Amino acid sequence: MKKITTIATTIALSLTLAACGAGGNAPQEAASNAGAKPETIKIGFVGDNNEVWEDVAKRFTEGEGINVELISFTDYNQPNDALAAGDLDLNSFQHKKFLENYNKEQGADLVSIGDTVLAPIGLYSNKIKDVSEIKENDKIAIPDDVSNGSRSLILLQTAGLIKVDGQPGDDLTVDNITENPLNLEIIPMDASQTARSLDDVAVSAINNGMATDAGFIPTEDAIFLEPVDENSAPYVNIIVSRNADKDNEWYKKLVEYYQTEETKALIDKTSKGSQIIAWEEIQQ
Repeated sequence: MKKITTIATTIALSLTLAACGAGGNAPQEAASNAGAKPETIKIGFVGDNNEVWEDVAKRFTEGEGINVELISFTDYNQPNDALAAGDLDLNSFQHKKFLENYNKEQGADLVSIGDTVLAPIGLYSNKIKDVSEIKENDKIAIPDDVSNGSRSLILLQTAGLIKVDGQPGDDLTVDNITENPLNLEIIPMDASQTARSLDDVAVSAINNGMATDAGFIPTEDAIFLEPVDENSAPYVNIIVSRNADKDNEWYKKLVEYYQTEETKALIDKTSKGSQIIAWEEIQQ
């Protein structure tokens, strides 16, 4: 990962964060001093592709005199726990549906304070070039979390491989599959493992960021990419804070630094056109 002098980038918080999940209520309930200027703002994200946030952090530090520490996690299970526990100030890794499910499951009260991108999920393969080549009894890996697992099942339906009882945005599992003419074996696994499973399955449903980290260009390498349409709004990626901090003027200012022309240009460059600028282009 590229290092720059204006921000501190760390690899992961210690494993003790795994115990923070349900214990984040106290920090969330604490009153926020929205006007106090912090020395540092800690932001959690997932994966290795961090160039956009590095640029935003550099501009923010130069413009406002506040350090930004970017903290990388290896999977989707930790950043919300860390934010709820007070070990982070913000995070930026998830879409709205993922946050909704996290709050419901953990009794948490994390909130979106700004949109970032829409990052379409896709089907990828090391073995075939088109979904028409998928054959009977093939194995397909999908993320096992509720939001991305549901999204993947809808993706498989859109690709014409299965039918499910449910609509985009619903909470779905493999039990909601009503038609599976090829008798495909759908294998839920941690989202961080779907790209790594490509040698063991015919096809994997891989989140955009994970696909990029694995060296794919989603618009070029996916054998089927999620369409962007009226069903996309729940999957807009967001910047998230604790509810007590949602009006913090410095966090809101950081969102403003993100939602700029400079950021748009860098997103387009680093994603090679694979991500949509959500704060301008997606109808909520």
